[in-house]
Amino acid sequence: MTEVLTSYLLQHKSISIPGLGTVYIERIPAQTDFVNKRILPPSYHFRFDKYFDAPDKEFFTYLAQQQDIADYEAIKWYNEWAYELRNRLRNGETEEWPGIGTLKKDHGGEILFEAAGAIPSLQEPAPANRVIHSHAQHTMLVGDREVTREFSPADTNEYLEENHREKDSWWIYALIIAAIALSALFFHFYKNGFTPAAVGNQQRIDSVK
Repeated sequence: MTEVLTSYLLQHKSISIPGLGTVYIERIPAQTDFVNKRILPPSYHFRFDKYFDAPDKEFFTYLAQQQDIADYEAIKWYNEWAYELRNRLRNGETEEWPGIGTLKKDHGGEILFEAAGAIPSLQEPAPANRVIHSHAQHTMLVGDREVTREFSPADTNEYLEENHREKDSWWIYALIIAAIALSALFFHFYKNGFTPAAVGNQQRIDSVK
């Protein structure tokens, strides 16, 4: 029985046991090992979730095909097997699932799952050497022309700092322009007086009769 269940688990990444929970195959993403200058491949391990224990229809179809029985017989047979398993665990027995893990009851009556370990993988770590380009060329837009300049890391940082300062100083130029405009406006009113007429055009135009 366990051979059939193990086969299904490895193919579908999970299997549910009524009244107990579900065993999952969980994937851990690839990780960088800086010390040994390599990238570790993804790894897999078994995880148990006691809050979900309902097998789907696909599982019973698979079980019926493997045991060469009808679907309703597969449902009855699997539920009876799960019932006997729960009774053995409640009586304090330890259930060994070869290659997967161990099921047993703790002192509080809860069912515990201890995974057999990481799932063997055929993938090997890949070498990863960090490459630092001391002098790299970058294309920049200067006016309407593209130019290529060679940057060292220090030059790049200096260029970014200068560019940042130029972007942050635009408001200084705006204040200078505004001050010049206000000075000219004040001089105009000082010369012509602070009257509504001083705002309009004071040039006289004689009409031709």
